[in-house]
Amino acid sequence: MSANDQGDDEDRGEPADGEAGDGEAGDDGSGAEDGRQAGPGEPVELPITDVLDLHSFRPAEVAEVVRSYLDAAYAKGLRDLRIIHGRGVGVQRQTVRVLLGRDPRVVAFGDAPAAAGGWGATWVRLR
Repeated sequence: MSANDQGDDEDRGEPADGEAGDGEAGDDGSGAEDGRQAGPGEPVELPITDVLDLHSFRPAEVAEVVRSYLDAAYAKGLRDLRIIHGRGVGVQRQTVRVLLGRDPRVVAFGDAPAAAGGWGATWVRLR
């Protein structure tokens, strides 16, 4: 390979053979179509499934996250849910269960089976 060949790759901004590219122009790897990542204080949209894992949320956010999740899950038609709060000392578990006990859409809830998190998760049945 000549010096001119190397210069051509650098001039075009293309990776040399065998090197990983950055993807499309403006692709930051976040998976966001507009190339933006949520910054501090910006809401993050999560896919609504039958499982909510609270490990990535700060304790101060848990109540609002659970309320929003119940709204979205109910609107989506999900009726059997699992909320993973972790085992810890039980503070998150207590917060989750107080909210569930006050929500009129909740028919029942309890400790998840051992294979699904045991007392580190709560199963929920909605109307």
